[in-house]
Amino acid sequence: MSVDGLPPRANMFFALYFAMTGLHGVHVLIGMSVLTWVLIKNIRGDFSKEYFTHVELGALYWHLVDLVWIYLFPLLYLVG
Repeated sequence: MSVDGLPPRANMFFALYFAMTGLHGVHVLIGMSVLTWVLIKNIRGDFSKEYFTHVELGALYWHLVDLVWIYLFPLLYLVG
């Protein structure tokens, strides 16, 4: 046991935990902003059957962030 009563590598674990969770949170905020922007453009009628690339890219980004969380959750919460 270390001086503060925690296991020897607890500080490193908590540093990685907060860094990875915080970084994921930043990406979630970015994804929410992108999807809100896509929603506003959709309400204005900027998309059509021929032009919907921004919708696809926004969805791909959001699902990438979601997929990363599927791996972060077990790594940080279940293994740690």
